[in-house]
Amino acid sequence: MRGLMQAQPLTTSSILEHAERCHGGQRIVSRMVEGPIHRCSYRELAARSRRLANALLSLGIAGDDVIGTLAWNGFRHVEAWYAVAGLGHVLHTINPRLAAGQLAYIINHAEDRAILADLSFVPLLESIADQLPGLRDVIIMTDREHMPATSLRSAHCYEELLEQSPASLHWPALPEDTASSLCYTSGTTGRPKGVLYSHRSTVVHALSVCTPNVMGLGMQSVVLPVVPMFHANAWGTIHAAPMAGSKLVLPGPSMDGKSLHELITGEEVDVAAAVPTVWQMFLQYLQDSNQRVDCLNRVMVAGSAVPRSMIEIFKRKYGVTVCHAWGMTELSPVGTINHPGPEERSMAEQEQLALRCKQGRFVYGVTARIVDDEQRELPWNGASAGHLQVRGPWIAASYYKETGDHLLDEDNFMDTGDIGTIDANGYLQITDRAKDLIKSGGEWISSVELEGHAMDHPDVALAAAIAIPDPKWDQRPILIVKLKQGHAAEAEDIREFVARRVARWQAPEWVTVTDEMPLTATGKISKLALRHRYSHPVQSVD
Repeated sequence: MRGLMQAQPLTTSSILEHAERCHGGQRIVSRMVEGPIHRCSYRELAARSRRLANALLSLGIAGDDVIGTLAWNGFRHVEAWYAVAGLGHVLHTINPRLAAGQLAYIINHAEDRAILADLSFVPLLESIADQLPGLRDVIIMTDREHMPATSLRSAHCYEELLEQSPASLHWPALPEDTASSLCYTSGTTGRPKGVLYSHRSTVVHALSVCTPNVMGLGMQSVVLPVVPMFHANAWGTIHAAPMAGSKLVLPGPSMDGKSLHELITGEEVDVAAAVPTVWQMFLQYLQDSNQRVDCLNRVMVAGSAVPRSMIEIFKRKYGVTVCHAWGMTELSPVGTINHPGPEERSMAEQEQLALRCKQGRFVYGVTARIVDDEQRELPWNGASAGHLQVRGPWIAASYYKETGDHLLDEDNFMDTGDIGTIDANGYLQITDRAKDLIKSGGEWISSVELEGHAMDHPDVALAAAIAIPDPKWDQRPILIVKLKQGHAAEAEDIREFVARRVARWQAPEWVTVTDEMPLTATGKISKLALRHRYSHPVQSVD
């Protein structure tokens, strides 16, 4: 027997329509590339998104055309998200931090018919334009006053297109499995791969993000996604905030400590999301400038392991709860989040802090297991480490245009590439990426654990542990650190600091201090670059 409910498709345009009708006066605040702060409402956003949709139709964009964006987090970028997907086209968020060759590759691989670009990225597009034979139109996201002279063919002014287009449009009725957007992995282990999301997966993921055990968004929330819209969908915030009627604050290109502090305090942001490197920089600014963030309640942190010291300082000094999370582009991206649970009430402060360092519980919709090398499922006891595998309604089944490269096993689980443990209360702890484990004398050493201890050193801003060849032990760990601005520490002092916190055989063989830590296009430390740099044994501590 089947239920007798209406079969209404879940589409992203329905989120925009809901925001316009029920939260039309709620504000969207953006720092613009042109400089000033821009303010609008969800009602205005919806009308302008319809104007943009009509403008795209006037350019001949139709069918399954893929439309790229090269843009910061701003109101025009949000309009593009809803306009492109709402028409049934595919929105391709392009990461401008990728190398030029990778950019050209993914634009061609996605077959972008047009690209909407912020002023910041016009020179970047111009530099690779001759490598993009399929690109027919470029829409520069500015007004006539700031429209640059450009060598790009078929360049249009965004605001002029909107002025010439009507605001009346009925969004087409789309099957909910219609592709909505496309995001490529950062390509740290090979060619970037495309993850193609559907309207249904996007809406269901946004519903999950709104719930109390994830971001807990509502009409009283003021949300600041520092994490870029081109990085794993800004962790779902661009769809979740309008769905919940939350005020949305967008940083544009200015993500330095001072600019973020001005937005957070000026707009009374209570929830913000960014990778650890951004929050480390923000904490440094607060400490150096003796500023406070009394309105801020929670920060969501993912992308790499959060240092214990960051969690402690945010809470003790600023009253801000750090919610450690884990996810992947392939997961839309949210997989787990760490909120205080009832089991913590009876814990001592240091036990609570240790629990806060874990990646948290799986959100509803993500089913997980850990398995050994023979695919045998391991118990959730907090000790048995294995390969983390997941399945769910917003998790990729295969990569775009790579039908032979299925991600799922016979049980429909996807291997994440992470190694971790899960305890009896369902808390995930990532112990390493499978490719980053260090095998020394037949025993595994966790690079994540070494990095976490190093980041607890008061002088260390960033840390990365990698394996280097060793004639006796096969591999030994080396620790590369970048010091906080204005701080000084000897490499040997840092090595001893870490060595006191791990087993003797796990201690880093060497520590080297660097002025520049290579980062990936998504703000993570590039261990690939570090392996190239330190491919031979180091003879002594720097």
